[in-house]
Amino acid sequence: MAKLPDFEAMAIFAKVVELRSFAAAASELALSKATVSKAVTRLEERLGARLFNRSSRRLALTDAGGALSVRAAQLLADGEEAENEALSQAASPRGLVRLAVPMTFGQRVIAPLLPEFLAQYPDVSVDLHLSDAMVDLIGEGFDIGVRIARLPDSSLVARRLCPMPVHTVAAPSYLKKYGRPTHPMHLAQHRCFTYAYRTTPELWHYANAAGEQVSVRPSGPLRVNNGEAVIPALIAGLGIADLPDFIIGEAIAKKQVEVILKGWKQPEGAVHLVMPPGGPRPARVEALIEFLATHLARLGKVASTRPKG
Repeated sequence: MAKLPDFEAMAIFAKVVELRSFAAAASELALSKATVSKAVTRLEERLGARLFNRSSRRLALTDAGGALSVRAAQLLADGEEAENEALSQAASPRGLVRLAVPMTFGQRVIAPLLPEFLAQYPDVSVDLHLSDAMVDLIGEGFDIGVRIARLPDSSLVARRLCPMPVHTVAAPSYLKKYGRPTHPMHLAQHRCFTYAYRTTPELWHYANAAGEQVSVRPSGPLRVNNGEAVIPALIAGLGIADLPDFIIGEAIAKKQVEVILKGWKQPEGAVHLVMPPGGPRPARVEALIEFLATHLARLGKVASTRPKG
């Protein structure tokens, strides 16, 4: 197997050539003189040629050393430039951020925020991926994800931004035709719309102030993989749905649907930013994280004013 070039030894060699001194190179690189000497010797042994003719007072390049010095100097310059560029990008927001967001939340909440972010950070671009499916952030190379749920244990780093209430709702026309359920167990006799990507799609969980806990297995004429898709059928009075505030809040405010099951609450989810684990994140990623954290905290305040079940 071919071995990688000894880049460290070449860079040290280039610095010795530049300063015409082992001692000066050692001082500038914050290395011992012995370390610098060993690096040059290692390079000579690898190449099978002397690079310097040395005396107590004079350091001169050999023909082999002169030929290598041009390439080594370019290697050192390229390395310093690459490192400085990386440091600059890490220090100031610049470059691409890949962001994975649930479909409706991305369309209704995140997309309207992005013009302000992009105007504030003109050197940052955003790749916005919209899907209600659980995206593998690490495997698919995303910097940030938005999750709206009670998060399961995982290796991801999570930051809770705001609560996100869930409402069980029905249109007035549905309640007039089929009656109003007053206990979660009554839902078994009703037409319910279900959502494929919730944490437990086959069960809706409720609890009341007395500590009673109930799990219901809903069924009905419509199952979707995007919560917004049930809105037309819901408003048309064809069933009962269980939806987060960012999807159904406007319809509640317009009285197109009503919150039912008064006195019963569901485990409240929250909006989280999730990120792959690791060391310091680039400034562009931190900038978007802080921007979203600030703006989504306001969303939680609006959601908290909705009527509860």
